[in-house]
Amino acid sequence: MGSANFILVINLFVAGLLAAAFMTIAIYDVGRVSARWLAFGYALGMVYFAIEFSIPVFDNARPVVVAAFAVFLGATIAFNGGLARKYGVAPIWPPMLFFLAVATVAVYYVQDLPRQSLARMMAYQLPYAAMQFAGLGIVWSSRQRRDRLDHILMAVLAASAVQFASKPFIAHALGGWGADPQSYVQTSYALVSQSIGTVLGLALALLMLAILVRDVLAEATSKSETDMLSRLLNRGGFERHAEVALRDAVRRGVPVALVIADLDHFKGINDSYGHAAGDRVIETFAGFLREAAADHHVAGRLGGEEFAIILPGTNLAAARLFAEGTRSAFGALPIDSLPANHRCTASFGVAELHSGEGFSDLMRRADDALYQAKGSGRDCVRVSAGPGLRPAIAANAG
Repeated sequence: MGSANFILVINLFVAGLLAAAFMTIAIYDVGRVSARWLAFGYALGMVYFAIEFSIPVFDNARPVVVAAFAVFLGATIAFNGGLARKYGVAPIWPPMLFFLAVATVAVYYVQDLPRQSLARMMAYQLPYAAMQFAGLGIVWSSRQRRDRLDHILMAVLAASAVQFASKPFIAHALGGWGADPQSYVQTSYALVSQSIGTVLGLALALLMLAILVRDVLAEATSKSETDMLSRLLNRGGFERHAEVALRDAVRRGVPVALVIADLDHFKGINDSYGHAAGDRVIETFAGFLREAAADHHVAGRLGGEEFAIILPGTNLAAARLFAEGTRSAFGALPIDSLPANHRCTASFGVAELHSGEGFSDLMRRADDALYQAKGSGRDCVRVSAGPGLRPAIAANAG
């Protein structure tokens, strides 16, 4: 068995393993459609390598060569479909499938050109390059790019596209790709082409596996940190994200404030109207917090009817205004499952981080301010003037 044949066999088994890996992710998370498309793409890759390996046994290799081309181009299109699903971009199936049909017909007819013709080689390789550039465009256009892995993926897609476009010139430099399809696997070009393709193809596959696993773990972490009723962070998730926000604010030298809120007379709502009505009140207040919060704010449900929100880049005066606006708006909001004339209220405690304080100190002072608000008749805001100082009145009951 020649070196190129040996690499083809390796590629066949690697493609099978990758197809199985992506299918495992798809089975683990049935909603992850991207993994199914990637698994399908690598399954087509297996078919392609099997066809390539079998070409020498055919007397008339033209139909087999064209079939191999179409299958591999189909694999790149399926890969792009997986990319589109992963990155939230609408898959452009009609143009890609039309491109597949046109390119396949073109490859069929260029078989009449001389074997070493540059036009023939380019007709075979440039469609692959085009699909890799299309994949790069999918990732580039997405708003879901998160971190360095996504940028590395774009770089590898670009490198893969370039290597496909350069293959006709590599083949020319290495003496061509054989006198006929049957002798292709015996050429130096076949060894180089299969080796480069293996490295880049494996890099793309491993990057996609890493990105999908990253997303699965991130979603699992998010679910473990999310309160299902309010859809805000639970206490553990809030504390973790809030501490990160505090450290970042301190590093950047910007103020950061904490607002703690507690729904007034919540037990009475449960007792009078039932727990379903109480749940609706929590959902409404949480939804109001989500809408009022900016992207860099951190909001959570600390437990029961108590909520908190970290406001990086916000000083005490601005945080007080945020709390007062939330108090006033929520108090005027009608809530489903409650009588039309029933209005719910909330009390608020506000504190700004001072030099030398940590998250626990800020929480304690905001909680003290909330306690003062509850003791002052509820439906009001109190602010903590600073460490060791008594919370000050910020707004009277509405």
